[in-house]
Amino acid sequence: MSVRQSLLAILDRGACYGSQLRAEYERRTGVRVNVGQVYTTLERLERDGLIESIGVDDEAHVLWQPTAAGRDDARSWLAGASLAEGRDEVALKIALAVTLPGADVDGILSAQRAAVREALARVDEEGADAVPSAIVRAARRARLEADLRWLDEVEQLTVGAEPFGLSEERPRRGRPARSAV
Repeated sequence: MSVRQSLLAILDRGACYGSQLRAEYERRTGVRVNVGQVYTTLERLERDGLIESIGVDDEAHVLWQPTAAGRDDARSWLAGASLAEGRDEVALKIALAVTLPGADVDGILSAQRAAVREALARVDEEGADAVPSAIVRAARRARLEADLRWLDEVEQLTVGAEPFGLSEERPRRGRPARSAV
């Protein structure tokens, strides 16, 4: 989940200061976020014209509110679908290991499976019993269970896989050799 978008969505409910945003994020999601990340995110949101300072409260906390563009951004994010995208480090590591001579793919799968089982055992210990925390825990549990099923599938896919060496085909581009100085 995007901390950036989440903070914008919280600010859409009313002006807040940094530590207040951090507490609201935790209260609403059951997930901890570093206060430094909150303040860095606020700086970036201001730079991008999505929030603005509206002064300070009685205790000299800087209060932030979304701009019209920030409100639109937050509401669009909340209304839209979110898919896990980007690089899957575990899948890439296993795919690479399968191609490397001497890599212990079974050991990698075993270690990953143990880590997932350990995380799965801790899921219900996380967070309070509030509905938002329960939603986050249920999603985490489902993903971890899916990870175990995926690791079983990967194990089947890697049976008989043979590592291979570097390709003989050379790319046309590359960094030129340094000239002797």
